[in-house]
Amino acid sequence: MDFFDSFDLRQVTHLDLFARQVVEGFIIGLHKSPFHGFSVEFAEHRLYNPGESTKNMDWKVYARTDKLFVKKYEEETNLRCQIVIDASSSMYFPEHKSVHPQRPNKLQFASLAAASLMHLLRKQRDAFGLSVFNSELIHHTKARLTTKHYRILLGYLEALIQAPDLHIQTDIAQHLHQIAETMHKRSLAIIFSDMIDEEHTEEEVFAALQHLKYNKHEVVLFHTIDKSLELDFEFEDRPMKFIDMESGEEVKLQSHQVKEYYTTQVAHKVQGLKEKCLQYGIDYVEADIRKGFYPVLYNYLVKRSKMM
Repeated sequence: MDFFDSFDLRQVTHLDLFARQVVEGFIIGLHKSPFHGFSVEFAEHRLYNPGESTKNMDWKVYARTDKLFVKKYEEETNLRCQIVIDASSSMYFPEHKSVHPQRPNKLQFASLAAASLMHLLRKQRDAFGLSVFNSELIHHTKARLTTKHYRILLGYLEALIQAPDLHIQTDIAQHLHQIAETMHKRSLAIIFSDMIDEEHTEEEVFAALQHLKYNKHEVVLFHTIDKSLELDFEFEDRPMKFIDMESGEEVKLQSHQVKEYYTTQVAHKVQGLKEKCLQYGIDYVEADIRKGFYPVLYNYLVKRSKMM
């Protein structure tokens, strides 16, 4: 079932509350599933190390678990995470007026997923930064763990959700190189992108991703797509006008006339993307905007558990 059957984007008026609800629902589902074991329930604690002071010991947790945990504070962090969002015009697909006004487009999905991730990162006392780019590097903040920092980043994300910016191309390669140079060593880079870059070859884009790996960063690529439309080409069989959201170029055709050729070419491109990610040690995750945010949170936790 489509995750957004009962979802209305117009009801997202408070991003912090939305992110909290998504994360709480995810954690409840995680505990009911066979995939429990992630340290979500003790996100604001760490294991006690023999010999250290006991003044911050949480005795209530000890009474429940028979294990010694120490309360953690804002300056303590386990992981640094840089959330990177591609905000080029192709990420504004699909346009609300042409599909479903209550559902997010790719950029809105990435922004909502990023907000949910940041809330989960805060719960686990992990520092996070945000980078947003199209043809320019719009925002780039270092990883921090303060309430003020969190609120500022939510403001950036809210602006992305509300304000479409069409006919803007992307420069994935250049900006990933910039981001790689400024990130703290041994960080996790989480990238939301549809990987559409007409200005650079696939080799140039992967050279930038490899730059992140060379600088000792772990990388998760959430390939942000509307699978039904962009991969499976499930459009109505009637004359339609397709518009390139970055260049504005238009073409008129009937979907069934090109569907087989289109899906074959796209499948080949996606397979190549997966193989390149495997070659360079990059985690590839298909982020279908119709499947909701839980797969994003789950794959983040899987990656985090491997790094810690």
